[in-house]
Amino acid sequence: MTQLIKKLCAGWKHKKERYKKRVSLNMGETEQRPTAGSRLGAQENAGISTLEHGQKPPMTPPGKLISIKIQMLDDTQETFDVPQRAPGKVLHDAVCNHLNLVEGDYFGLEFPDHKKMMVWLDLLKPVMKQIRRPKHVVVKFVVKFFPPDHAQLQEELTRYLFALQVKQDLAQGRLTCNDTSTALLISHIVQSEIGDFDETIDREHLAKNKYIPQQEALEDKIMEFHRSHMGQTPAESDFQLLEIARRLEMYGIRLHPAKDREGTKINLAVANTGILVFQGHTKINAFNWAKVRKLSFKRKRFLIKLRPDVNSSFQDTLEFLMASRDFCKSFWKICVEHHAFFRLFEEPKPKPKPVLFSRGSSFRFSGRTQKQVLDYVKEGGHKKVQFERKHSKIHSIRSLTAQPSEQHTEVPKQSSSFACGDDSDAAAVQSSRQGKELKASTEDTGQHKSPSLKKSPKEGRKVDGAVVSTVEEEEEAAKDRMQQNRPQSQQPSTGSLTGSPHLSELSINSQGGPSVANMSLSPNLSPDAKQSSPLISPLLNDPSCIRTEEEEDVKRKRFPTEKAYFIAKEVATTERTYLKDLEVITSWFQSAVSKEDCMPETLRNLIFSNFEPLHKFHTGFLKEIEQRLALWEGRSNAHIKGDYQRIGDVMLKNIQSMKQLTIHLWKHNEILIELENGIKNSRKLETFCRDFELQKVCYLPLNTFLLRPLHRLMHYKQIMERLCKHYPPSHIDFRDSRAALAEISEMVAQLHGNMIKMENFQKLHELKKDLIGIDNLVIPGREFIRLGSLSKLSGKGLQQRMFFLFNDILLYTSRGLTASNQFKVHGHLPLYGMTIEESEEEWGVPHCLTLRGQHQSIVVAASTRAEMDKWTEDVQMAIDLAEKSSGPAPELLASSPPDNKSPDETTVDQESEDDLSASRTSLERQSPHRGNTTVHVCWHRNTSVSMIDFSIAVENQLSGNLLRKFKNSNGWQKLWVVFTNFCMFFYKSHQDNHPLASLPLLGYSLTIPSESENIHKDYVFKLHFKSHVYYFRAESEYTFERWMEVIRSATSSASRTRALSHKEPHAY
Repeated sequence: MTQLIKKLCAGWKHKKERYKKRVSLNMGETEQRPTAGSRLGAQENAGISTLEHGQKPPMTPPGKLISIKIQMLDDTQETFDVPQRAPGKVLHDAVCNHLNLVEGDYFGLEFPDHKKMMVWLDLLKPVMKQIRRPKHVVVKFVVKFFPPDHAQLQEELTRYLFALQVKQDLAQGRLTCNDTSTALLISHIVQSEIGDFDETIDREHLAKNKYIPQQEALEDKIMEFHRSHMGQTPAESDFQLLEIARRLEMYGIRLHPAKDREGTKINLAVANTGILVFQGHTKINAFNWAKVRKLSFKRKRFLIKLRPDVNSSFQDTLEFLMASRDFCKSFWKICVEHHAFFRLFEEPKPKPKPVLFSRGSSFRFSGRTQKQVLDYVKEGGHKKVQFERKHSKIHSIRSLTAQPSEQHTEVPKQSSSFACGDDSDAAAVQSSRQGKELKASTEDTGQHKSPSLKKSPKEGRKVDGAVVSTVEEEEEAAKDRMQQNRPQSQQPSTGSLTGSPHLSELSINSQGGPSVANMSLSPNLSPDAKQSSPLISPLLNDPSCIRTEEEEDVKRKRFPTEKAYFIAKEVATTERTYLKDLEVITSWFQSAVSKEDCMPETLRNLIFSNFEPLHKFHTGFLKEIEQRLALWEGRSNAHIKGDYQRIGDVMLKNIQSMKQLTIHLWKHNEILIELENGIKNSRKLETFCRDFELQKVCYLPLNTFLLRPLHRLMHYKQIMERLCKHYPPSHIDFRDSRAALAEISEMVAQLHGNMIKMENFQKLHELKKDLIGIDNLVIPGREFIRLGSLSKLSGKGLQQRMFFLFNDILLYTSRGLTASNQFKVHGHLPLYGMTIEESEEEWGVPHCLTLRGQHQSIVVAASTRAEMDKWTEDVQMAIDLAEKSSGPAPELLASSPPDNKSPDETTVDQESEDDLSASRTSLERQSPHRGNTTVHVCWHRNTSVSMIDFSIAVENQLSGNLLRKFKNSNGWQKLWVVFTNFCMFFYKSHQDNHPLASLPLLGYSLTIPSESENIHKDYVFKLHFKSHVYYFRAESEYTFERWMEVIRSATSSASRTRALSHKEPHAY
């Protein structure tokens, strides 16, 4: 043994000496060897550099280059040259760079291996070791990770590529659905490719393009759907296509054949939520990531080890048999990657290599997780690009000098923009593509342009979460556009700027000044449902509809200045909004109901027979008010006599006539109850109403529109109170105004008690849509008190939870990356016998409270002292109410067991962000849900609101024109603004049927600009939240004060003392 060791040491010493000689040779003068060029007599290179001073020669990749053919999602082929030893990530990054794709982590490269089995390219392994014969292999660039909500795709280019993937899956039969859904999907594809409906063009296009096998049978239905997409831009069509596709059970699903233990043939698949089991194309089981403890494979067997069930002490291991070990390992890898991408916060670190023996696979996920991708794009660490659509024949206009545009809540911001010519009637830029293939290599991808993609200047960022309005990101986009505008300030430009797939049009400014952003929106508000937004619209493209600041000042000076005039004008502006709200029911909802046989005839008659008389009356009422204002403003000689500079007589006449409609107002309680009962008893009606709420005209919950007539009575009462307070008793209009106030006060007093009950009933049903894991939220006697975000202390530390406080129970929930955007109930605490106490010192957490129930206790922390005080006050009041009631509340949770752990337990709460799949019965009833509700705003802004705040918000509604300015922009943009439900909704004009964008104001601060901000205008107020700053300018002192008053009610939550001393009592 000793001799063996000596021999080994001698060998190592000899190798070491040889290595030293080689190193010294390289560091000294190298041995001169004749080259092939010198042997042939060629001149030697004198070593003179052709690089500029300071430049460095490019790094040449080691090894020989190999050419890889990549098939893109638009069916084009590109060739990329990569080094033989380069890992797969080099090729993947080269493709993404070639496409200017920021969110490339959702995509992967797929190719057939030597056994003709389709596998994903491993980003860590060398390309050459995976693709053995690159000349004979075409690698496909496809979507690999399908997120639960397409609104999380923050780039328009990414959504376009996802839409191409859906189109491909339809053609290949991978995305299966019924004929109606298929026709609807194809209609959006056709809209994005050829534009608005034309029967001749449609038939020719469908004859040339086969989207599915046996397409002929669906052509009429496709064209019928296509007809309804008038004005929809390609980006909007992509958004709507993904909105429909993500609801389908087979969306993003790739089936892997297997057998269960009994030998039954099944298919396995993996999704963002976990592992799915299919029989044919029907899902029969799902294993959520939260339930899966370990995934492994052994030869052909794929093993899923589940976490122990609550009701048992053993761990269950499921076993599936696949065709071969390679199939099994391939599926296992895909599962590992999906779990890491959707569940982890960052890329997993590599495990240390074993010293002697390795056990198991060393495979791990490589790349950014979804959270890292979202954070990167949200932080704006990239340049936005513009691109061309290969198949689209639609004209597209984009401007670099346009003002920032509005975008609606929860819709990611992205657009493409073209620099247009200097003629005001410049022709639209048509997307085009040369029919030849281009080759790109890793050395010059920056110089090549994809046949379907182009670079463009940088544009705006994504919104704050999924809830915060895109108004906030326009501020960021304004910075870049200001810089781009400077060198082009002398050139007039036609322009269209899209802030999202829903915002597409800008008016044309032939004078060369910045254009006002006039946008059209898609049918979903969150994501917004959209109908028409014509590209060629007088409203959007007529230069005469744009007013400069000077024109506004002249107009302001020409109109009357007395306070009574502006009070009368408030009646007109709010009446316009009210009439539009009535039309949501009498026109849009009624039209939708007539097309679908889903509502009982009795319910249909009940709703529309009571709303149509109201709409007819208020149409005439608005006409009278506008005529009176026209006379008051001097558009007639009648103003000289002073007979028409009043509004009390018009109000008195119409309020007296309104009394005859009281019978219809009393029916609203019955309408609300019957509609909710109908939804509860009919799945078809439930789906119909849910889909209608996703349309952009329905910018508020549907049942809120049913209460609008009662809310309007309170507005009349407040307006008449202000008018009577303004007039002296001797004024000509005082007597009529006081009589009108008396009449409307009598109507409000009669209906007020009924309205309070209906508001609570409506709020409970609205919250029911935001929650899952609950069966009986709406029960007699239950009253809503407060909702908001608190941090709950558990074994994992402080975790954000959404709390819902009622007069008998307290719920806590979490929100995850789910398709429905809903909150999963994790536990509840009955208020009967509960105590509440501050516990900052005990737990060392600021603003901390301990809630001790009869069976469990939880520790929560508020974001601020003020929030803690609000919760303390309301919880204590709710405990007092519960003590006065008959006893404990009934059980609430439908499927989730109550969390009975106390905060000091060391066990970890099994509260998963993706735990929504735990209850299949709950999930089956759910579908995509709007994400801009008050609940979601509170979650993102980390604040809370009470029922008293909601009641006060009902009274504080306002409409009118405002001029808006960003912190980093120069000009003011005129918008029609509606304030309601703690939110500002922005329109091009009061004639628009739906808002362009919205800005939830919960959490915002309302102030007046300081001298240092250089806002040298009158009647300007400032809204700011974190780094987002907006300025709004009113037309008069009265309107300025009114906007300040109503917005302050949303930005600063009312204290209970102040609210209960309000002149109209608010009961629960």
